[in-house]
Amino acid sequence: MIDVSELSKSYGAIQALRDVTFSIADGEIVGLLGPNGAGKTTIIKILTGYLQPDGGVVRVNGLDVLEQPREVQAQIGYLPETAPLYPELTVQAYLMMMAELRQIPVAEQLAALSAAVYATGLQAHLTRPIGQLSKGFRQRVGLAQAILHRPKLLILDEPTVGLDPTQIVEIRHLIRRLSRHSTILFSTHILSEVEALCDRAIILINGQIKADARLAELAATTNAVLVLEKALPDVVGALRELEQASDVEPFTSTDGFPAYRIFGQPETGGALGPAIYDLARAHEWPVRELRRDTRTLEMVFNELATAGEVTA
Repeated sequence: MIDVSELSKSYGAIQALRDVTFSIADGEIVGLLGPNGAGKTTIIKILTGYLQPDGGVVRVNGLDVLEQPREVQAQIGYLPETAPLYPELTVQAYLMMMAELRQIPVAEQLAALSAAVYATGLQAHLTRPIGQLSKGFRQRVGLAQAILHRPKLLILDEPTVGLDPTQIVEIRHLIRRLSRHSTILFSTHILSEVEALCDRAIILINGQIKADARLAELAATTNAVLVLEKALPDVVGALRELEQASDVEPFTSTDGFPAYRIFGQPETGGALGPAIYDLARAHEWPVRELRRDTRTLEMVFNELATAGEVTA
């Protein structure tokens, strides 16, 4: 659905994007994650034809965004960070106006409007002025205009910014429902949004892609965690002598037991766990738990941010 190759963009002396390359398949929900100023909105504006890049190739559903911007825009539903709403219009009047602007045939407008209204749960608010709605429902109106023409690609820029926790959950459920019919790319700097909605994340830092993988792949490590029933001497030293281990970090588990994070050598793959098990058995350690370690998205992001020296 989306193919981006070696995309670059500068604003004067500030380079917003540096050789950005990624692709998104039909039907995916992908989170574009990064700190403020990382280049997320710049990518979205280029994808939607609002901004010209300095270099690179951008295609949406096989169409070149630079050469065929109108054809591309006809296939995209776009919700910017600030929804383009007219507070004095009723929800119905606004959506009818957007149907006209989208050049939806008159005979199809009522069906398109009804589908968008039911998808976003706006049935009870059609006759209310948009300015009288809560921010959560205004965001729903913005989503309704974005899906009015049944787009193949839905692009959302910070769709839950400024919403309260209840509204955030409602918008998450709504995005999941919309994903049944559209490929979805949404940008955010909120890590929990990506974990709640996506199977895949693209992490952008200082205008460069630092990670592009499924969340399960980002969370995977070669490390292991050993939890014992009681503290024993020389455990750290014995673990460090394993040829499969590069380092050992003692800590206390959440339930108060002595625990050890053993950092594996990348080349040893899954051999660390069995080696720890054999060592514990040989020393007759009272093992409470032995498991593969995982990383949260926050840990991954912080590692990449530190390595990338985030300036935004």
